[in-house]
Amino acid sequence: MNIHRPRDEGTAYEMRAPAIKSELVEVTRGTPMGELLRRYWHPVGLTADAGATPKKVRALGEDLILFRDGADKAGLVHARCCHRGTTLYYGKVEARGIRCCYHGWLFDTQGHCLEQPCEPEGGLFKEAVRQPWYPVEERYGMIFAYMGPPDRKPMLPRYECLENMDEGEFVEADDTSLGGGGPAIIPCNWLQHYENVVDPFHVPILHGSFSGAQFTMAMASVPNVQFERSERGVTVRSTRKMDDGKTFYRVTEAALPTLRVVPNPRVAQFARVESIGWVLPIDDTSFRIYVAGRVKQQGDIGRMRSKMNGKFWWDLTEEEHQRFPGDYEAQVGQGAITIHSEEHFAQSDRGVVHIRRMLQEQIEAVARGENPIGVSFDEHAPPVTFEAGNYIREA
Repeated sequence: MNIHRPRDEGTAYEMRAPAIKSELVEVTRGTPMGELLRRYWHPVGLTADAGATPKKVRALGEDLILFRDGADKAGLVHARCCHRGTTLYYGKVEARGIRCCYHGWLFDTQGHCLEQPCEPEGGLFKEAVRQPWYPVEERYGMIFAYMGPPDRKPMLPRYECLENMDEGEFVEADDTSLGGGGPAIIPCNWLQHYENVVDPFHVPILHGSFSGAQFTMAMASVPNVQFERSERGVTVRSTRKMDDGKTFYRVTEAALPTLRVVPNPRVAQFARVESIGWVLPIDDTSFRIYVAGRVKQQGDIGRMRSKMNGKFWWDLTEEEHQRFPGDYEAQVGQGAITIHSEEHFAQSDRGVVHIRRMLQEQIEAVARGENPIGVSFDEHAPPVTFEAGNYIREA
């Protein structure tokens, strides 16, 4: 007997069980992406964040404490004291390190236990314990941490666009998630934002027809785009014809694992890129962005922040958020972790396909015991140079 099956009507009832690409989005230690990310340096605070008051830091799913001892050395240690597990957030920063509030054990910036005041003779076996810690270095107004295997620690890179100043310029750092379109901490997976760097087609739609021309009219038209893989990541080359017959040529780069090398969308000048952003995965469902750039006046980076309906994001009403959505709404609107099994990619998504494939390839390289792209162990290596920038081409 033939049984007639109703055809697929395309209703939500027929949807498959949701699935995510966990290997690309999970960042804790031991996960594929977590191990890849731990082979690079990541900013965990501004230089001023390390001081005499312990500061909470959460990075790659780990709870840490940042401080600066009396010798002006920054330290980054795990929050749980290795003695009895209370948090060092309530510790006291002293000349030689940070002292736990519970039993007074003192740890230096590299986790060595210096004193155990409740133990005989100040701790006969204090050398046998060590507070978990991570190496840190300071550069460009930020504190960078290396959270990976010690024997694979690369050099902290330098970047040409932050090394060579134009007249009157200096480097300023910002931790307000400039480019994220919302608050300092953004409640969704980091990859939902990072993929946005190589998605130039969202600009004329999201930042143009929906939110109004947030940037300049030069950015409002749909560009002609070429996507290329480079030795660092993915390069996006966009061209737009201008009214005077010249061509607006814009280059954006996503450098693995988290660097967003995006020229000023307001096209304030036609020149090389003036800033770099680092996307820091806080955990699987939140991230923040640190930015360092060349400026001429203090606060210039913060003044690059976009407005919707003439207001900053935090000043909008709920109705305005709905009427004038930006990057925050579009990316957080995908959910805490987007459902990858429900995506339907098209030609305009080629940049996202490239970046996912490159991340997957580097995950596999690390699993084979290799070093990922973009790391250097040469202390004399020249600064990394990016192509990114806004340029004019003659007709």
